[in-house]
Amino acid sequence: MNNSIPLAERLRPKTLDELIGQQHLTGEGSILRNAIEQGKIPSMILWGPPGVGKTTIANIIAHTLSVPYFQLSAISSGVKDVRDVIEQAKQTTKAILFIDEIHRFNKGQQDALLGAVEKGIITLIGATTENPSFEVNSALLSRSQVYVLKPLNENDLIELLHHAITKDEILSRQKIILKETEALINISGGDARKLLNLLELVVSASDQNEIIITDHLVMQVAQQKIALYDKKGEQHYDIISAFIKSMRGSDPNGAVYWLARMIEGGEDVKFIARRMLIFASEDVGNANANALLLANATFDAVSKIGYPESRIILSQCATYLASSPKSNASYEAIGKALQLVNEKGDLPVPLHIRNAPTKLMKDMDYGKNYQYSHLGEGNFIEQEYLPKEIAGTKFYEPGNNARENELRKFLKEKWKGKYKY
Repeated sequence: MNNSIPLAERLRPKTLDELIGQQHLTGEGSILRNAIEQGKIPSMILWGPPGVGKTTIANIIAHTLSVPYFQLSAISSGVKDVRDVIEQAKQTTKAILFIDEIHRFNKGQQDALLGAVEKGIITLIGATTENPSFEVNSALLSRSQVYVLKPLNENDLIELLHHAITKDEILSRQKIILKETEALINISGGDARKLLNLLELVVSASDQNEIIITDHLVMQVAQQKIALYDKKGEQHYDIISAFIKSMRGSDPNGAVYWLARMIEGGEDVKFIARRMLIFASEDVGNANANALLLANATFDAVSKIGYPESRIILSQCATYLASSPKSNASYEAIGKALQLVNEKGDLPVPLHIRNAPTKLMKDMDYGKNYQYSHLGEGNFIEQEYLPKEIAGTKFYEPGNNARENELRKFLKEKWKGKYKY
């Protein structure tokens, strides 16, 4: 056994039965397993968190079907690499092309795949951690089946650790006692590859004949060896949390520092921009409606240009959002409304505000007594828009800031006390 091969690679499953997790896709009778066993797999996108089996499933498919297999990484490959693989695939039959992190391919690179997929020259297997609805162009997506991989749960990860200790040719020769697992699982963030490599790191750092793995030992090794920023691990979530909370706390200095940490760590610009887009509505909201416009423009801009120039645009947006007045009133309003929908079920729409496109509907009083708001003074006529069971319920409470105080004044004047603004 080659000691230079990482543990995660040594233990990579070669059959579906060896795979831990993803039973909804690969268990007995599952849709993907049936397709593999029948030898008729479609082009597919495997969507899920890091380290849950996307690359492994692609390898298993190729191994099981015994077909030519090509692999590209979207980080380092371009259109030329795609076309070279397609030319090679034309000399074979039923070739599989696996593209890791396919969401990083731009439109031109994705378009280069279309013809080969349509003609059956290749069966495409793309892996992505991002929602393919946003990151894979519609033409390619319509020709692929999307399979969603679930995060590995604690039992899966513990099973994986025991499997490594007892089955790996190198680790099984050592006396390893797995006393505690919390630190291993927390630091790996549910990423099986990272979990196994951390286990190997802890074992190799010990010079004892009997290695007792405890949380304390794992933390000691991790603090010495693990990089300060891992965009697929725990630090990823800690730093984006610090970034969001700095903006929410109106501290542009904190926001731009954590932004710099993500940029230096190679974080996906779209991920950062997407979080700011959500923040603009959730935390700034109607206190400054321009925030959403700027965040949306930021997302569009960084999608087009990438690093290094996008750092300037990201900084502009982050400092603007941090310096804006804050309101989560809209966020709270939809939360209250959804809660009431779940409690009350599908309440009927009041007859007067129903649509009445046919004579039968009009005869049933659909739309009867509806008052067209623009005919009233100030383009307003008071009438009920909620089902009678919840009439008068107020969901939206404007925040205490200059813009929403204007909205509060407007609503108070219109509704004359029906809603207490």
